[in-house]
Amino acid sequence: MPVAGRTGCDEHAPKKISIVVPVYNEEQFLDLVLKRLQAVHLVADIEKEIIVVDDCSTDQTPYILEEWAGRGVRVLRHSSNMGKGAALHTGFAVATGDIVTIQDADLEYDPQEFPRLMAPILDGRACAVFGARAGFLGSECHRVMFFWHFVANRFLSTLCNVVTDLTLSDIECCYKMFRRDVLNNINLCEKGFGFEPEVVIKVARLGCPIYQVGVSYSGRTYDEGKKIAWTDGVRALWCILKYGMLGR
Repeated sequence: MPVAGRTGCDEHAPKKISIVVPVYNEEQFLDLVLKRLQAVHLVADIEKEIIVVDDCSTDQTPYILEEWAGRGVRVLRHSSNMGKGAALHTGFAVATGDIVTIQDADLEYDPQEFPRLMAPILDGRACAVFGARAGFLGSECHRVMFFWHFVANRFLSTLCNVVTDLTLSDIECCYKMFRRDVLNNINLCEKGFGFEPEVVIKVARLGCPIYQVGVSYSGRTYDEGKKIAWTDGVRALWCILKYGMLGR
């Protein structure tokens, strides 16, 4: 059932945003990502909380995070590698913001776009906002990348729309932003990249207002550390069937 409030979510004005950063072996980009997160200028009176969850990295990531701990960044660490979804579950559980969002640690997405993503929530139109990369929506700048990834994402987004009756362009986009009470009203299970369709479907079930905002994208190659594989696409397909059609 919908969460409380005239628009389907808590009506009090947000005062704080929690940014959850799932990390696994991101020594190349992590330091710069955290600098950009600390530098991003949000609207007045919005406090910023940065939570990094290290999913048992085996490179220099833990040592980099040791330097950041206590410098405006909260650092958590898994004792074993559990997956992106599991890292997000850990971060969501400790987040204290009225708004909660996600930032990947690989520089594919620009945190300077947070103010645009936040706008529909701050003005009371939305309870959740999903980003859509430029190749899928609008004219934002983006690096031209893999054709078959594009085709697979189109297919998965279309199928997800069939089961949710939404019109989302890019369900696999990292940027997803929620009112805190929206997350409190769903039970997330997926520990890997299946998190993406699962959270879309379960938020859609709440019946609260959802907006979509085009974002820029600077994709990386597998040589540059991209981790998603074809098996993750298969898992996403199963998750759409499981949570969307079987009602799990």
